[in-house]
Amino acid sequence: MQKKLHIKKGDIVKVIAGNDNGKQGKVLKMIPEKQKAVVEGIRMMKKHAKPDSKHPQGGIVSMEAAIHISNLMLVDPKTGEASRIGRKIGSNGKLVRYYKKSGEEIK
Repeated sequence: MQKKLHIKKGDIVKVIAGNDNGKQGKVLKMIPEKQKAVVEGIRMMKKHAKPDSKHPQGGIVSMEAAIHISNLMLVDPKTGEASRIGRKIGSNGKLVRYYKKSGEEIK
């Protein structure tokens, strides 16, 4: 059974460990089976690409690599700071995520 993750696609996250420590970006893709996420502008790597319609010349292309979710924290848009995430029953009766620092619900 898959473990429920505190981060979802489209969230704004901050890197709290590693070479990109302190950088922020948007989650582009989640890989739940490996507990990893691909974040915009984080953990950039070079890839040798064959020519195709996107890159007619081919060559070396920069792209994001996956980063473990334990190195990421959600950014509270109200305060602009990284915050831990909790889960509680919302006003609609469903389980919702909320920022533990401000207590505000996420989306």
